[in-house]
Amino acid sequence: METFLMYFLFAVGLVLIIKGGDFFVDAAVWFAEVSGIPHFIVGATIVGFATSLPEIIVSVIAASQGDVEMATGNAVGSVTANTGLILGISLLFMPMAIRLKEYFPKIMILLGSVAVVWIFGMSGSISLIASLVLVALFAVFVWENVKGAKRNLASGGEEAVEEKEVVTKALVAKKIALFVFGCAGIIVGSELLVNYGSAIAASLGVPTRIISISAVAIGTSLPELVTTVSAISKKQASLSVGNILGSNIIDITFILPPCMLAYGKNLPVSAGTLYVDLPVLFGLSVMCFVPTFFTKKFSRWQGVALLLGYVAYIAYTFIYH
Repeated sequence: METFLMYFLFAVGLVLIIKGGDFFVDAAVWFAEVSGIPHFIVGATIVGFATSLPEIIVSVIAASQGDVEMATGNAVGSVTANTGLILGISLLFMPMAIRLKEYFPKIMILLGSVAVVWIFGMSGSISLIASLVLVALFAVFVWENVKGAKRNLASGGEEAVEEKEVVTKALVAKKIALFVFGCAGIIVGSELLVNYGSAIAASLGVPTRIISISAVAIGTSLPELVTTVSAISKKQASLSVGNILGSNIIDITFILPPCMLAYGKNLPVSAGTLYVDLPVLFGLSVMCFVPTFFTKKFSRWQGVALLLGYVAYIAYTFIYH
């Protein structure tokens, strides 16, 4: 009975995160779009931060409880899932041309952030200096997006919404309620996910890292998947890719520093994360983004390669853990 309850509460945590993330993203996107912010900027900032909230809360709660493998595994695993699984699905169904001027800075910030974690992690932990570098990269990301938003608006921008919606007090109240309930669902769901994810790992004799980079990472990345599926159905490729890019940068630069503070000292990086997870993440990111510098488009073959790479990584991790 205790085992059933453990799995049940873990599942409840996932459902709360999924639905909470859905409500939160819906409200955040609505507030952003009615303000006239361009789609790509909405995807890379507002939606990116909103869909990263589950990862942020799960990792910080885990770190505060001393479960550092859950904290770092979820942060790195979520970015890997976003890139290999979710971006792979997006590009498989919706390859797209890009404006390199918009994407290049964000791609470089992402690759640089992953490299910083990998290089500093070689010492065995994420230190205060590494955290400050990551925060600086996050600040550059925010500054670049603000500059891009101003540039877009100054040049006339792009369409803010497909159809103008009449904004009433009742509609605003509804969106605020969705925002609040979504946030609450993510927080409660994250607490359940961390506690019972660790318990399940212990009961199965599986390292916490394996649970964190698979079930927990994919679970907390479901808001990005929901956003991507929605973007595919609406043929909004820039929103999908912008969301994933933004989420990945936020996951790397804005999760690990608070985790270090919550833990109270340098954040340990396990050998599995250092020698398997981070190299795979860097490799998938390079495979996805570097060819785009030359072709100025995301191709379907990249989606296939990302999905195959991610499946191989998960299979390898479970077989050789």
